[in-house]
Amino acid sequence: MRNISDLIEQYLKQMIRESAEGIVEIQRNELADKFSCVPSQINYVIATRFTLERGYLVESKRGGGGYIRIRKLELPAHQPIHEHVLRTIGGRIDQSAAEGLIGRLAEAQLLSDREAKLLKAAVSREALALNLPLRDELRARLLKSMLVALLAEGN
Repeated sequence: MRNISDLIEQYLKQMIRESAEGIVEIQRNELADKFSCVPSQINYVIATRFTLERGYLVESKRGGGGYIRIRKLELPAHQPIHEHVLRTIGGRIDQSAAEGLIGRLAEAQLLSDREAKLLKAAVSREALALNLPLRDELRARLLKSMLVALLAEGN
């Protein structure tokens, strides 16, 4: 028998498959009611099973009309490039390694010159005015998120 997390995951994936755009918008409390669980269970499923590494982009808006939007990202045919990018970045990355990776992607014409400049500015030491190792960890998370969005098919 599958556990509640598996059931919630399968339900959300089915909704995404049935959506023409590959996007689903849910209300956490309504989904919790549907599965007779606490809202934090929904948070857990989304945080662990709908990650960038698994090909999903999650956005949320809190408050009265709040929602959670889950978008399935279609990756380009260059799957090995995408995997290489995520492996290269890992859990932390320093500025010179990040700039090198961005430069290689721009040279391969997977990023425009403008996109490369924006990425470099966003992950710069000046923009991320934090102490190490937090700065390199935040840089890795930002870079992964931005590159997955930029390298997703249809962008």
